[in-house]
Amino acid sequence: MLKCDLHIHTSFSRDGESTVEEVLAQAARVGLDAVAITDHDTVEGARYALTLETPVTVIPGIEVSTRQGHLIVLGVLDPVPPGRDFAETVRIAREMGGVLILPHPYHQWRHGVALKVSSAISLVDAVEAFNSRYITGSANRRAAREARLANVPCVGGSDAHNARFVGFGLTLVDAEGTGADAVLAAIRAGKTYAGGHMTPLRTYTRQSLKGAVRKIRKRVHL
Repeated sequence: MLKCDLHIHTSFSRDGESTVEEVLAQAARVGLDAVAITDHDTVEGARYALTLETPVTVIPGIEVSTRQGHLIVLGVLDPVPPGRDFAETVRIAREMGGVLILPHPYHQWRHGVALKVSSAISLVDAVEAFNSRYITGSANRRAAREARLANVPCVGGSDAHNARFVGFGLTLVDAEGTGADAVLAAIRAGKTYAGGHMTPLRTYTRQSLKGAVRKIRKRVHL
């Protein structure tokens, strides 16, 4: 059983606060077997992570911004084009051979796709049923409930934007091997268990406020 964090951001994300090296060092420090580097709309962080020596298995990935919200695609080394319809993004990601995860699907302020696309859960390989960056756990519980009803595997991720919180969200993966391909195959097969603990409220609030300020500044400069 491998201990994995399948949703991590680095400084290659516009809102990431830690370097790839810091993320991988923390992952090793807290005893993770594998991490997915899923920066916003870029695979550069993941590609760089694969060049580094680390005891932790690196799963390349990307968190794509679709018109209806976010989609995590694992196992890809090329960027998935952002800004397209969710269903079209799913099609493109499938053609690229990616494993699809629906992150924070019911969080209205964090681009939860399932609030806008009723069929979203049925279109992915797994649902993020535990995301550590929540003030309350209601959206996590709803994600887990809807995933069970749709018979879709559940995974967990920290959604860490700072290395301190890598491993706060976890996926236990019953994989037949320790490499990235083995982990991805196990996710597809539903051999996963989601869990973890919440990011401290003060940190979540600070990061949310920084994101809000960044969006306001972007609009002002348009």
